[in-house]
Amino acid sequence: MFITIVVIHMLLDKKFILASNSASRKMLLKNAGLSFFTKKPLCDENYIKNQLLKKNINIENFPKLLAKAKALSVSKINRKHLVVGSDTIILFNNKLINKAKTIEEAKKKLLKLSGKKHQIISGASVYFNNKQIWSYQQKSTIHLNTLSQKQINTYLKKTGKSILSSVGCYQVEKLGPQIIKSINGDFFNVLGFPLFPFLTFLAKR
Repeated sequence: MFITIVVIHMLLDKKFILASNSASRKMLLKNAGLSFFTKKPLCDENYIKNQLLKKNINIENFPKLLAKAKALSVSKINRKHLVVGSDTIILFNNKLINKAKTIEEAKKKLLKLSGKKHQIISGASVYFNNKQIWSYQQKSTIHLNTLSQKQINTYLKKTGKSILSSVGCYQVEKLGPQIIKSINGDFFNVLGFPLFPFLTFLAKR
């Protein structure tokens, strides 16, 4: 019992840098009681994605590769800290789904995903002194309810433009359950981070 308590305190005391702009990711780690501060990744995510597509890299590997690029970009100027990078993608019919830029685009996306399943893959990478010391990614499957245009309009009216920060145009930690039929996989992965594997990594470290 004593050893368990010591390990928990050690986890909470390990301050690291989260190389991410994601509010949901920040909230997830904060709610887990972890000690960290955030820095904006110093890499061009869209450029990296385009390069990976040109090289015909398996799309399912994008999250861990993008997470690696984000962590490395911050680790280069923060060598004495653990730096954690993370990325999340959505695959529908084995194709990459991008964020909607407008509410109208969000309506079209939800109509497209309505009644169907899609995959969420989240990856994480940890760097220390410019070297990757841990990497992981998880996949979950989301099944949306069959939605009418009226239901979609009502849902987006409730969420407002904040929904545009969510790749799938739903926020599972907020109003998402109103349109989600089921989740097969890790809930935290859907939120954008493989939390349990990361906690295990910290405990071992």
